Amino acid sequence: MGRGSQQTVPGEPDSGKAKGVYTWEEVQSHNSRNDQWLVIDRKVYNITQWAKRHPGGFRVIGHYAGEDATEAFTAFHPDSKFVQKFLKPLLLGELAATEPSQDQDKNAAIVQDFKTLRAQVEKQEALGWMLVSMCGTGWIPTLLCSVILATAQAQAGWLQHDFGHLSVFKKSTWNHAVHKFVIGHLKGASANWWNHRHFQHHAKPNIFTKDPDINTLDTFVLGQTIPVEYGIKKIKHMPYNHQHQYFFLLGPPLLIPVFYNFNIMHTMITRRYWLDLAWAMTYYLRYFYYYAPLYGVFGSVALFFFVRFLESHWFVWVTQMNHIPMDIDHEKHKDWLTIQLQSTCNIEQSFFNDWFSGHLNFQIEHHLFPTMPRHNYHLVAPQVRALCEKHGIPYQEKTLWRGLADIVTSLKTSGDLWLDAYLHK
Repeated sequence: MGRGSQQTVPGEPDSGKAKGVYTWEEVQSHNSRNDQWLVIDRKVYNITQWAKRHPGGFRVIGHYAGEDATEAFTAFHPDSKFVQKFLKPLLLGELAATEPSQDQDKNAAIVQDFKTLRAQVEKQEALGWMLVSMCGTGWIPTLLCSVILATAQAQAGWLQHDFGHLSVFKKSTWNHAVHKFVIGHLKGASANWWNHRHFQHHAKPNIFTKDPDINTLDTFVLGQTIPVEYGIKKIKHMPYNHQHQYFFLLGPPLLIPVFYNFNIMHTMITRRYWLDLAWAMTYYLRYFYYYAPLYGVFGSVALFFFVRFLESHWFVWVTQMNHIPMDIDHEKHKDWLTIQLQSTCNIEQSFFNDWFSGHLNFQIEHHLFPTMPRHNYHLVAPQVRALCEKHGIPYQEKTLWRGLADIVTSLKTSGDLWLDAYLHK
């Protein structure tokens, strides 16, 4: 016999007495609601009082009273070291050396084989091992991975845009704090850099020298005024009459992976945005921690730029279809409604358009009310349209395909204006 009878109060371990050695018969006798023992890894525990505080509920742990609970314990508790500190005060002793590890009719061979399998699965990280084993890092899984990552980056871009515009929380400090996390940790960019550029764009959209989004570094000439001025002055940094063609090579493919990536890093360092830089570094550390073991350092860098390449196409087409085809000119000092309506247009609403553009298909409403939550744009749109009709201000709404095509059309028109002025004026 073991020393289970040493306890004077049922259901309460007596920590002052030596740990006992027990048989299965003794353990199995403690299986009532008010007296519950169980075994985990040959250790005997009294869980009578603890069952009431068990995070999973007293019933699930009580179902193993008088039994070996090792397998269930392992299955439900991924952090066994953490749980051990709760078990230690409940320890009564252990099974006698002559007792089997399993109780009643459990098949010892099955138990041991499953234990071995679990150890292998945990070591190999089953899902990751299975995917890499079946697919490897070949072209198909890499392309699929790239599309998924680019989609995540694009949507994270719309999300940081919401926080950056203070349109999620009532308190600005909360919006700013989460904005730094999303744009820094999830995208590797800078909140201060974004604020500096983006609010200038909102304050003076499509105003030459004031809106940084139309500062194309002489790569493109936009609108109807600037191309003519460049042509008259014989400025020819690029063959602008072909800009609607080289746009496909220099615009969507390079904006994020080349210009934005290096401009953001340069800005954070030269302007000493150390907090933003720290957040951005967490993105890069996390990225290489996950992908360098699979692709190596150079392969991970190549994957990074390819994902940025895909994201850049998404970003450029969505953000420019609302602005490039619109009026781009010098400062005219017009009222808020007029300047925003002349420089922005909408894309018709649909579930896909809303998701694809982060609700920036309601660009007019967003520019008029930049702190408004995006899910309210469609509610205020009819009122904005009515006000525009009242004052004779054009309210433009296009199909998605028309909006995308107008980017190229407007680039060609501007290029032709430049060429005509360059040759004949």
